[in-house]
Amino acid sequence: MRTVRLHNGSRVPALGQGTWRIGSDRAARAAEIAALRLGLDLGMTLIDTAEMYGDGAAEELVGEAIAGRREGVFLVSKVLPSNAGKAAVQRACRASLKRLNVERIDLYLLHWRGSIALGETIDGFEALRRDGLIGDWGVSNFDVSDMQDLVGLARPNGCLTNQVLYNLEYRGIEFDLLRYGVEQGIPIMAYSPVGQGGALLDHPALVRLAAKHECTPACVALAWTLRHDTIISIPKSANVAHVRENAAALSLTLDAEDLAAIDQAFPPPRGKTPLALL
Repeated sequence: MRTVRLHNGSRVPALGQGTWRIGSDRAARAAEIAALRLGLDLGMTLIDTAEMYGDGAAEELVGEAIAGRREGVFLVSKVLPSNAGKAAVQRACRASLKRLNVERIDLYLLHWRGSIALGETIDGFEALRRDGLIGDWGVSNFDVSDMQDLVGLARPNGCLTNQVLYNLEYRGIEFDLLRYGVEQGIPIMAYSPVGQGGALLDHPALVRLAAKHECTPACVALAWTLRHDTIISIPKSANVAHVRENAAALSLTLDAEDLAAIDQAFPPPRGKTPLALL
């Protein structure tokens, strides 16, 4: 498994597993747990979740999936902005720990910037870190100006990642945010790297490249995000077939001709665009 280095010295898988929109359907629970466990077997040992996902149902699902395997998992969860006050974040984190059935979250993220002052949230995160309830912290859905505000308040190398929407349909971060992360040593964690609902994967350019490489369009889309050594991709893993497709992206290298075809079909940004959100 390829890895990405974080400021704290940890090396995490470049390809992990997301859990947005899973965990709420009891009928799908066994299949979703099996998918997450297969992902762990295949080296996709970073699992991302959030207290918001299914009002905690995703965290509970993750807790069940990693039972007995906690030491081999790099666990990421996120706190809502409404729970990001210094005292509230303590309560929110402890609630997440209970749902996950673990003693520590390896990386705890602010889900998006809200009305609570960043300095207060950082103080809350640092208290959690000192208490051993989290390993480190980061953010999600922060644009360049937000990151600049954050870096000015945090301890050196305090923020370990910025999780944002990034896929072939949403390339806006390539204009400035991706470069800023490289300059600051803060890797991007890409959520929804293969899009939503399958529309992206039906694009003729991806279908042609998938045929060329004897793989799936999802594999091509994921391999494209993984071309950067400072990006961690976290596709949702809802069933074992998708997990195997995702894992196959690690062995696919897109050549210059492939990348040119992708750029023609999905042009890179020519100027600053608002940070895309889902």
